[in-house]
Amino acid sequence: MDINEMLGAFKKEITEIEYENYISSLKFNDKLSKADCLVFNAPNELIAKFIQTKYAEKIAYLYEVQSGNKAEVQIQGLNNKAHTKIKLDIANIKTQSTILNPSFTFESFVVGDSNKYAYSACVAVSNKDKLGKLYNPIFIYGPTGLGKTHLLQAVGNACLELGKKVIYATSENFVNDFTSHLSNKTMEKFHEKYRNCDVLLIDDVQFLGKTDKIQEEFFFTFNTIKEKFGQIIMTSDNPPNMLKGITERLKSRFANGIMADITPPQLDTKIAIIRKKCEFNGIDLDQEVINYIATSMGDNIREIEAMITNLHAYSRLIGQNINLDIAKMMMKDHIKERKENISIEDIFSMVCKELNIKLSDIKSNKKTQNIVLARRVVIYLARELTTMSMPQLAKFFDMKDHTAISHNVKKINEIIENDLELKNKIEELKNKILIKTKV
Repeated sequence: MDINEMLGAFKKEITEIEYENYISSLKFNDKLSKADCLVFNAPNELIAKFIQTKYAEKIAYLYEVQSGNKAEVQIQGLNNKAHTKIKLDIANIKTQSTILNPSFTFESFVVGDSNKYAYSACVAVSNKDKLGKLYNPIFIYGPTGLGKTHLLQAVGNACLELGKKVIYATSENFVNDFTSHLSNKTMEKFHEKYRNCDVLLIDDVQFLGKTDKIQEEFFFTFNTIKEKFGQIIMTSDNPPNMLKGITERLKSRFANGIMADITPPQLDTKIAIIRKKCEFNGIDLDQEVINYIATSMGDNIREIEAMITNLHAYSRLIGQNINLDIAKMMMKDHIKERKENISIEDIFSMVCKELNIKLSDIKSNKKTQNIVLARRVVIYLARELTTMSMPQLAKFFDMKDHTAISHNVKKINEIIENDLELKNKIEELKNKILIKTKV
């Protein structure tokens, strides 16, 4: 039978993005395959592990339906040198309230200054001797799309490897489970699930504040796990003291451990994240395109990943590699310039924040290198993004005339010709200003 035709049947079972990212990347290994064992190669170990967990049983089922024969399915990364089966504790994974994504590991997480503290804390407790004893609880907070869920599930995957019972749930999962068991009068099963685990991972805990009864249940669940040295890790968009609708006694317990914030990544970290996402999904983008994505998109990593997926799908459909022109064409709807809505104050605010310079220093006559550079960046961006003329800018900066403005713009252009890092930083600043002021 045609193995590729069999895999094609997946198109009716899963989304187009899932099929393109995972199933279409599989290559049948006829040399290692046998009558009772089908071996497929995936682009790398992470994708292999994910497909083995999520799709292997379905592949085996489709094969049996179409061929009439039963066979085990093994997914291997292309780096495998020997015929070794990926060892996954499927039975253990299936006990989870929400299946962990096996691609969310510490190895696939890109560490930078913006997330290093949270990452280090999570790695530290993912140790059989320190789990539940070192830092407990851990409360990770920050804007959406920056990797909080990835870290949370990385802890879960690491602890599964240690043979621990792990429960990962969003606060919505917890609330729905509670409501269902309460109405069915099966609360003992609910308590068995949530209170008898070694590791409790709760995502988006800020949405727990629905009713006093639910919060009371979580309060007792929290205390029970903590008393028996189970590890608790939670994520939220804000620190405990800023959570609305959460009782003070819960806030107090949330804050009685490690509180680690994740902030938007610096440009170099964002570039490294894009490279890692491309590597995981088997996507080939050159450095120029990667730099453009990093500087043109916002800080939400999920949105960046969605854009990478769209570029990859476009490349496969038209049979052409993604170059900078195609990337710009595909991303034009995400980057809409609104010069009439941008003021010099918007530019000052962003430059001061990103370059860590005081507004008063930029407007002063100070000649230190970092202040001169920041002043020139503001002038350059003002010419790019506002309707202010050079005479108007000269008057604003208390300069002699428009030639001083022209000189600063020319100087920045000369610098960025040889300084790719500064060029990327200015492009990032430009797009952050555009995104912030976009209507």
